[in-house]
Amino acid sequence: MKTLARSLNIAVERWLPSSFLFAIVLTLLTALLGITAGGASPLDMAGHWYSGFWDFLEFGMQMTLIIVTGYALAKAPLVARLLRALASRPRTQRSALSVVMLSSAAAGIISWGLGFVFGTLLAIEVARACRKADFRLLIAASYTAVIATQPMSITLTAPLLVNTPGNPFEEQIGLIPVTETIFSPTMIAVSLLGFAGVYCAYLLMAPAADDVVPFAGQERQEERQVPAGAASAPRTPAERINDSRILGGLIVLLGLTALGLYVAENGVNLELNIMNLTFLVLGLALHGSPERYMRTIGEGISAAAGIVVQFPFYAGIIGMMGGAGLIVLIGGWFASASTEATFPVLTLVSAMIVNIFVPSAGGQWLVQGPVMLEASRDMAVPAATVVNAVSVGDMVTNLLQPFFVLPALGLSGLALKDIWGYCMTAMTILIVVSCTVFLVFPLLGW
Repeated sequence: MKTLARSLNIAVERWLPSSFLFAIVLTLLTALLGITAGGASPLDMAGHWYSGFWDFLEFGMQMTLIIVTGYALAKAPLVARLLRALASRPRTQRSALSVVMLSSAAAGIISWGLGFVFGTLLAIEVARACRKADFRLLIAASYTAVIATQPMSITLTAPLLVNTPGNPFEEQIGLIPVTETIFSPTMIAVSLLGFAGVYCAYLLMAPAADDVVPFAGQERQEERQVPAGAASAPRTPAERINDSRILGGLIVLLGLTALGLYVAENGVNLELNIMNLTFLVLGLALHGSPERYMRTIGEGISAAAGIVVQFPFYAGIIGMMGGAGLIVLIGGWFASASTEATFPVLTLVSAMIVNIFVPSAGGQWLVQGPVMLEASRDMAVPAATVVNAVSVGDMVTNLLQPFFVLPALGLSGLALKDIWGYCMTAMTILIVVSCTVFLVFPLLGW
């Protein structure tokens, strides 16, 4: 396993372009597929690309805020001390991997967005504290742990959508409770077996002591800054307003009230908007003054550069995939080749392929879901199985598709090639586990 990981890392370092070039190459490949397989003209593909190019503006802003507000929250003195306390426990590379992967998985089950941010920040702190641990390995392991346990995350998109009254599929399949999707034996088995598999893989892939690449700098940024008490007191009215704890406290109170109203109406539903508001309110409260909070936001904003530029390209790819009918085409190919026994696993495989081009779980389900649900009507395959198969297929190739790893790369300062070899090995394990479960469990009536 260690030899395989090393070989993949060497190949990736030589041949893999940056994540931005990956998006560009994928854009051109999608355009070519639309012309050749979808029968669209070059002008049509250009139109589809532009029509979808701006569709991720809301989602892109949500993910940008997840990064910068999560960064600012982690840099708040109290949270930073808690992270350092947790990160100080590991003394070996093995214990460092265990802490990072278990903590990331736990956060990801609560919310995949929380898992990506919290896991990356914890991995950074663990790498700072434990010089025996490979920094690249910890960042990859943190991201992989969230992906592996995503099938039983309470924020998984498609299962929540089909359990929401008024969703586009209600007339066709009714409402499917989460006991048949997120908390079904199939999804729990995929998560637990997948996590166990990738955890063992990362232990085996861990480089020897002589090959460890530690965190690049031990000194923390907040330790280089002038302590708050040593700074001169605000002198002008403008400076006093900027540093006002009262004004900041009023906004925190307003935010807490809004959060309370949301929970009273919706329960603990950690979707992206409410997570961003939570991070913002807590960060502002823990930093004390608006001025100090904004300084920290400014430090973290560069980590979101990849999202700002690359998300529109992926939106354009989705526009071309949908406009040229490629998603329907791929789903139809697999559905036509399926039998009742193989339909769940082939649905899973088709979702893996589509996810490379459409790395948005909600967007993929809305387009691919109807195709697979229609195909399942002629077979004794429950609609919940289709939802689960598409959700897991979307999850597995997130280790190949760099769309969701951009926040981790931005926060850690690593390049895609630094972690991709580890992710490819983990993805291979998840493919084997997922395909086995979706081939066997439906036959057992689970």
